[in-house]
Amino acid sequence: MTWKTALLDIPFGGAKGGIACVPWEMSQGELERLTRKFISRISIILGPTRDIPAPDMYTNAQTTVWIMDEYGRKNGYTPAIVTGKPVELGGSQGRFAATGRGAVTVLKQAARHLGIDPSVSTCVVQGFGQVGSCAARLFAETGGAVIAVSDSRSGVYDPAGLDLEALAAHKSAHGSLADFPNAQAISNQELLALECDFLIPAALGGVIHDDNADRVRAKVVVEGANAPTTPAADRALHDRGVMVIPDILANAGGVTVSYFEWVQNLQQFFWEEERVNRDLEKRMVRAWDQVFEEHQTRSVSLRCAAHIIAIDRVARAERLRGFE
Repeated sequence: MTWKTALLDIPFGGAKGGIACVPWEMSQGELERLTRKFISRISIILGPTRDIPAPDMYTNAQTTVWIMDEYGRKNGYTPAIVTGKPVELGGSQGRFAATGRGAVTVLKQAARHLGIDPSVSTCVVQGFGQVGSCAARLFAETGGAVIAVSDSRSGVYDPAGLDLEALAAHKSAHGSLADFPNAQAISNQELLALECDFLIPAALGGVIHDDNADRVRAKVVVEGANAPTTPAADRALHDRGVMVIPDILANAGGVTVSYFEWVQNLQQFFWEEERVNRDLEKRMVRAWDQVFEEHQTRSVSLRCAAHIIAIDRVARAERLRGFE
């Protein structure tokens, strides 16, 4: 997260935290009590100018409301304490789709460089949660075909392109992609090996590793999840000429719009969704341009280029503050 916020030139640091539990086996009431207890224990390190949580795996907008409310019990109403909130309670327009939108924005930049027309290209998405479903929908809006998607339990494939609206309705009704009509069932490992222009792993980390990297047939891997490619697999893909857009760039749309939400909360002035999306695209394209220029100048991978920029910015900030 530190490198991600530095790369996007956002005035945040970076951290991750979580609770060891099995959320899908817990009731709403149990999840709320667990969240509130967690926040009460760590509230000493939270604050709108200190540490600002945001949702991640197995959390959602409801979780952020509990965080805001629990923190507010001791400190008063402070919407800037957490991002990813519902719009009705101080959230930002465009936050839900931000990570997927950012991923598709850099995907289109990569397509332009490689001479790929997105409107006649194919895309495979692993993970059909918030990030994957939004990325799939936004990719389809370019005119391209999303030929396969999967969730944690099942996957579906149609070489002609999936009906994403019908697929989303099916998952909402049945809780899974399994038994979706007019599509072929496919496993997650088979999905990763499909021939396509773009592969978006948007689920868990480490799904592309040294045992399956040689089977990846995508031209571009867009890391919608955090660390979906292991270091060994990353080297193998680079050696084969597969472009990998690293997670600290590809999925930075979420934290970027979290920053926008925080700014809006501090000002108590809220932006239209058009402005949020426009400013997100501007920042993502600028970051892509900087990373790609570094990639070409130094003849290094996009991942290495992104980290060079991010680490240099953090190092310069530390030196300016007087730390050597």
